[in-house]
Amino acid sequence: MAEDHPKKSFTGRLRSKYFFIIRKEENFEEKLSLRFSPIGIFLVTGGLTVLLIVLVIYIVAFTPLREYIPGYADINVRRNLILFSRKTDSLTEALKERKAYMENISRILNGTAGETDSSGSKKSESGDSISKANHNTTVAPPSHSDSLLRSEVESNDPYNLSQPNITEAASSSGSGINDYFFFCPLKGVITNGFAPAQSHYGVDVVAKENEAIKATLNGSVILSTWTLATGNVIILQHDNNLLSVYEHNSVLLKKTGDYVKAGDVIAIIGNTGELTTGPHLHFELWYKGKPVNPLKYITF
Repeated sequence: MAEDHPKKSFTGRLRSKYFFIIRKEENFEEKLSLRFSPIGIFLVTGGLTVLLIVLVIYIVAFTPLREYIPGYADINVRRNLILFSRKTDSLTEALKERKAYMENISRILNGTAGETDSSGSKKSESGDSISKANHNTTVAPPSHSDSLLRSEVESNDPYNLSQPNITEAASSSGSGINDYFFFCPLKGVITNGFAPAQSHYGVDVVAKENEAIKATLNGSVILSTWTLATGNVIILQHDNNLLSVYEHNSVLLKKTGDYVKAGDVIAIIGNTGELTTGPHLHFELWYKGKPVNPLKYITF
């Protein structure tokens, strides 16, 4: 009668030892033998699986091979996307600044910048004041800087404006508006002064017909055009956020993009545009986006 063997438990079966032998068919010579147990196979297989997982993670995270994984963007593409994103942000900011700058220019041309009058409506600059030259107009006395400018101009050839002028020293220093030496754009009679409360952001200067209008500082022409309200108008951009505006000209002698020096002839006095009743120059100075009184800096 066969002898009964007790059944082994599950853990016992895992710990059971087995031999795996490879023999030659001709003479049963043993070529390879392996001793193993189920639990050993489980541990080796698990260890290899964990090692494979770690290796894949390393490849994906730290080597260029990750670029071959479907859906993963090329590193150059990612770098270019970041670069383009930064450039887009910079261009957006530049466009915003440009838009604000052009809106400011538009307000200067249309006379819509600044405050409103007591009735809440905008008052346009009127050429009627030109006919009121006999009214008492208080003209500011020459400032120290204007006196220096007069002395400099009188001591040199008044028609030799190609030489280095005294505005360069002030403009190169990046200082405030008080440190600039302004060239008088036109000698004449002030018929209408600076009155921002009445939307008159400059001064009106009456002079002889066909008088030349000159640039008050070194700068670039950023606008040379004709508008319905102001006629032939030219605007110069100077250093340190300074703008000068010359309106109602009969002829413009400079075009947009030209560089001019202080004293260069840029236009001829005229009577163009709707907001005028006689030949005169409407001259404005803007500093950091705000109008300033030209009479504080220039003796006309």
